[in-house]
Amino acid sequence: MGSLPRVLPRLTELNRFFWTSGEAGVLQLLRCDACGYYVHPPVPICPRCSSTAVAPAAVSGRGTLFSYTMNHHQWRPGDAVPYLIALVELEEQPNLRLTTNLIECDEADVVIGMAVEVRFEHVEDVWIPIFAPMGGAATAQR
Repeated sequence: MGSLPRVLPRLTELNRFFWTSGEAGVLQLLRCDACGYYVHPPVPICPRCSSTAVAPAAVSGRGTLFSYTMNHHQWRPGDAVPYLIALVELEEQPNLRLTTNLIECDEADVVIGMAVEVRFEHVEDVWIPIFAPMGGAATAQR
């Protein structure tokens, strides 16, 4: 089986923590020290209160599936298709979402609102956050 297509990010001082924190099994996002708002993608100023006191903070890695699509196009030879592209809303804050992949489930079992949790795929010098159904089973939160 081939791998998912990956275009690796360019690591910068502003995003390095996000792409490498998975080495320790932890998902980290920027959080404003002034108002507590999570900021993603990482920017040096809080969009809510304009504070520049933003710093990496661990999040639970749990969320719900907000939306998804199934990709059937093989972009490069050896890429595994089909694969699920997901938009996951993290439990820490409304509208705090990551575009990611959904693994360990068939498309027929995918339900909008299902509980998911983070996993990490190690590729070169980054740990890509991907998500799987909570507890390994595709169950919806109601």
